[in-house]
Amino acid sequence: MKDIKKRTKSFIEHGNKLKGAEVYYRDDWECYYYSLNGKCFGMMGDEIITLKGNPQDNEAMREMYKDVIPGYYANKVHWNSVYLNTEELTDEDIFKMIDISYELVLSKMTKKEQKAILEN
Repeated sequence: MKDIKKRTKSFIEHGNKLKGAEVYYRDDWECYYYSLNGKCFGMMGDEIITLKGNPQDNEAMREMYKDVIPGYYANKVHWNSVYLNTEELTDEDIFKMIDISYELVLSKMTKKEQKAILEN
């Protein structure tokens, strides 16, 4: 069984290292909120982390791993949730999923917004 508190802390730290990103606890949603210029690229509660992904990849991951489910309280096509106690996915796998989610949100921003984020 994974140490969920340690794992949660590492995912928060990873999110906060991404340029322009901020991970903070939202009382109104009762979860950690992954924000890029006010746009959500992830949410993490006590048991799951929900991240944006490419629709084809999301479906494939759900078929491959029982610990990956359609996005909890999110658009099921664009978001996946992963149980934090998963033994199937390593921390590195989830770091990669956080990075992909961040990149997808960044890519939808204007060139001016992207430049401001990446140059800081």
